[in-house]
Amino acid sequence: MSEIIISPSILSADFANLERDIKKVENAGAKWLHVDVMDGHFVPNITIGVPVVKSIKKITNLPLDVHLMIENPDKYIKSFAEAGANILTFHYEACPDNIQNIIEMIKSYGIKAGLSIKPKTKPEEILKYLPLLDMVLIMTVEPGFGGQAFMPECAEKIPFIKKHANKDLIIQVDGGINSDTARICTQYGANSLVAGNYIYKSDNIKDAIQSLY
Repeated sequence: MSEIIISPSILSADFANLERDIKKVENAGAKWLHVDVMDGHFVPNITIGVPVVKSIKKITNLPLDVHLMIENPDKYIKSFAEAGANILTFHYEACPDNIQNIIEMIKSYGIKAGLSIKPKTKPEEILKYLPLLDMVLIMTVEPGFGGQAFMPECAEKIPFIKKHANKDLIIQVDGGINSDTARICTQYGANSLVAGNYIYKSDNIKDAIQSLY
């Protein structure tokens, strides 16, 4: 898969004007919409839940790339799948003993399954799951808050994952993505990029998105 998938994070959007801000990235060439779900336990922040995902589904044609930064993700797979998620990504660190079951649960709803790793997690820990996955999400910041600085050592996990994965695996990177760090990630072999502040805080959203390709 050589095409780069840009997935703007609505964590950086104006929630009072969410439909407007979603339409902005949709019209500017985004391929997916990244939806960060945080529970205040697995990460030190609380964001949106199932009702908002359900509402977003009604106002966009973009695939919803839902990133579950939550404890016990298996309890919420059904709800988010039925709310309209097209891709559901959960964290290895949240449930290291139940990975395969959760992947199978996600796929049972006919949607893509993703697995994410935090900066301190070694990519070797998830190798055995790669054949089961549609996507691996490599975090290049500590998950929880937008606007953090890119951690270049985390991007070095990309070629390792790529080397051991099948050609159809999507390798997504999230954290501190801008035009410079995007280039680092894609040169390493990433084919999906999540960006929030860089896109939504820019003077020209279309130019910002295009600069990531």
